[in-house]
Amino acid sequence: MGVFRKFVSHAFNNGKIGMKSSGKSSPFRSLLSCAPVAMVGFERSAHSQDITKNIQYISNEKVKLTTDPKTMKLDQQRDRPLCIMINWLLARQKHVMKYATLYLEQGFDVLSVSCTPWQLMWPMKGSQLVAGDVLKFMASNENEQPLVVHGFSIAGYMWGEVYVHVMNNRKMYQPVMDRIAAQVWDSAADISEITIGVPAAVFPKNQIMQNTLRAYMEYHMKTFYTSATSHYIRSSQLFHSPLCAAPALFLLSRSDPVGAEPSNRSVHDSWCSMGIKCTWKCWDKSPHVQHYTHHPKEYLTALYAHLDASGLISQPEKIQRRIAL
Repeated sequence: MGVFRKFVSHAFNNGKIGMKSSGKSSPFRSLLSCAPVAMVGFERSAHSQDITKNIQYISNEKVKLTTDPKTMKLDQQRDRPLCIMINWLLARQKHVMKYATLYLEQGFDVLSVSCTPWQLMWPMKGSQLVAGDVLKFMASNENEQPLVVHGFSIAGYMWGEVYVHVMNNRKMYQPVMDRIAAQVWDSAADISEITIGVPAAVFPKNQIMQNTLRAYMEYHMKTFYTSATSHYIRSSQLFHSPLCAAPALFLLSRSDPVGAEPSNRSVHDSWCSMGIKCTWKCWDKSPHVQHYTHHPKEYLTALYAHLDASGLISQPEKIQRRIAL
């Protein structure tokens, strides 16, 4: 396994990082349900800057922000709603911006969060630190504007790690969870799919390398149970019994082995039993975290309807531009 470990280290360190629901209708819902899609370009005024190596702040305003590294508090108060966007492994900036723009157009700022494969494999030195920074940022930069969480793939695991931090200080952090107005889960992957998803993300076009990495990950999860696997299990347990009760939208496909339908259905049913309003959108066929690309009209329809139900649509005319006749 020594060769495997060297191979994995090299791969991880050199990889490219980069509806079923009822509710009152809104003025633009008829537009959403019948209009063909016309893709609109990114907001040209979008400005991004690094908060940490894993966190990037994106806004339509070109403003220079400085962050206290201990508290994650910005030197300027931002009076805008904020989307916490937790990306899939090795997401490229242009692909992240494709989704961030959907929120920028509605007056949001976006906090883009990434996690490397190495940080995922070693949570105590990696993903848990990233999750802690995200939670501190949310807590230290409180305003009257709503929060939205939009997560892709491993984001379900990452958000579970956020819950671990909340559990360590419920008095301080539960109010942060209560500020979240809506949550969106695109291709959420559970612990059972981690050995499928990571190799596919690192080596998307090389089946031999995928198989090799999968073999190592299976070894890794057995060998490093205390320092890795036990944390995945705890995160999964908390994700199934969340500390955030905001309405949730699930976006997935039956053909995706990573964000698999059975595991997503398990989370959906658990949340519904807790009284959380959930909307389920499952396509028959589309690749992992590519549902927007393959089903743009239906994806936008579901997303905008979900945000509208929580009162988060401020620029309906921008929707008419994006979903045009």
